[in-house]
Formats: sequence, structure tokens, C-alpha cells
Amino acid sequence: MKAIEALLSSLQANAPVRQVLVGAFWTAVALDTHPLRCGLASTLRPDTHPGGPPVPRAGRLLEHSGRELAGWLRSSSTLEASIGMAAFNALLEVDEEACIEVNAEDVILEWGTGRRVAIVGHFPFTERVRRAAAGCWVVELHPRPGDLPAERAADVLPQADVVALTGTSLINHTFDGLIRLCRPDAFVILLGGSTPLSPVLFDYGVDAVAGTRVVDVPAALRTVGQGATFPQIRGKQLLTLMREGQA
Repeated sequence: MKAIEALLSSLQANAPVRQVLVGAFWTAVALDTHPLRCGLASTLRPDTHPGGPPVPRAGRLLEHSGRELAGWLRSSSTLEASIGMAAFNALLEVDEEACIEVNAEDVILEWGTGRRVAIVGHFPFTERVRRAAAGCWVVELHPRPGDLPAERAADVLPQADVVALTGTSLINHTFDGLIRLCRPDAFVILLGGSTPLSPVLFDYGVDAVAGTRVVDVPAALRTVGQGATFPQIRGKQLLTLMREGQA
């Protein structure tokens, strides 16, 4: 079973949708629950849309339940899938007692210092990891100087002792292919604000999931709606869930 299908099958909750906010960089879905619940996901949008609007039902999304929107994670439209990921994260029951409040960068440095590290996605901490690792490859869809293009993933991931995958790989449906490239003995972390804090991912070879829980919904919606980048989003808590035996 694909990871997306396993994640969607694991959902227990459902709720009416109060607000869908597609910001310039982040998407938020707030549920009509008490207390309010909200999930985040990166906004992945196409450069052009010659085949029609990327969200055909834009303006009518509140007619859908949270679970219906979460199902959009399957969509071939990355913008619809972004909404789906945010809805999934809003519905997800996170076991907070099993999580630790630690930044993904610290986990990568702990496991990657002196070892070979591959990072899929260019994160702000990339240069610090490069200085600490024995070797570091950065694979990026839009490479910056020193990065490798996405098609080189098959060359470098099998060589890595530590692999950091971006949570947006679930949105653009590349996760299953990327995880298959990782060695069975590699330490794999899935990270980023889109990443669902779900133990289901451990069944797919992930050792740690580093994601975000929204603790102040109005603050998160306000900043996302005003074009916030991830560090600017208010009302969020960074949490990491580790596979048993890896903490």
C-alpha cells in the first residue's frame, strides 16, 4: 500500500471545515471543533495551469468535511494535495506524550556528524550539516549552487548513512520512490511543516518524523494569510516523533 493510502486509512476523526487558507507559502485548514484545530502544509502550486484551475471547487471548499478534503492528498493537482495535507494534519490525533520538542536540524546533526548525509530539499540548516558531515549531498527540484538536481536522487540516496526527506514528498507523490532508494540500515528522517506526526510512516522505513503542531490557531491563520514563510508562522510547536529504539 502506498504511504498516502496508509495515512488516510489511519484517520479516525472527522469534522466540519471552518476555514481553508491558501497562502503564498503555506496552506492552513482549520476545523470547526472545540477547541479549534488547524493543520499546515506547504503550498505547492504549478507555474501555469493550461488544463484549467488547479482547485476547480475554489470558493466552495467549506461544503466538504475535513476527511473529504484530506482525501485530496491523492490529487494530481499539487495545490489540491497541499490542501489535503493540511486537512490531514488538522484531523490527525497526535500522541504528544510520544513526541519530543526538538528541532529536526538537531536530530540530523546528532545522527549525521561524521557520516554521509543526503538531504532531499534545500533547508536553511543545509550549510551547517555540510560542515559537520563526512559528506553531504543536497538534492533539490530547483537546485542552488552546490545542490544536485532531483534526478540525481537515485545516485546519492543509496550511498547515504543518514537521509533527510522533505514532507512535501507526500504532497508531490515522490515519497514512495525516494524511500525505496534508502538503504535499510540508513537513518531516515521526514521533516518540515507539512510532515504528519504519524507512526504509520515508521512502517515505510522512516525512523523519525519532525513536524508541526498548531497550538494557537488564530495566530497561525493570521500569519499564513499574510504571506508568512515557515519561521514567521506564529502559534506553532515543533515536535519530533521517533521510532521506538531510536530516541
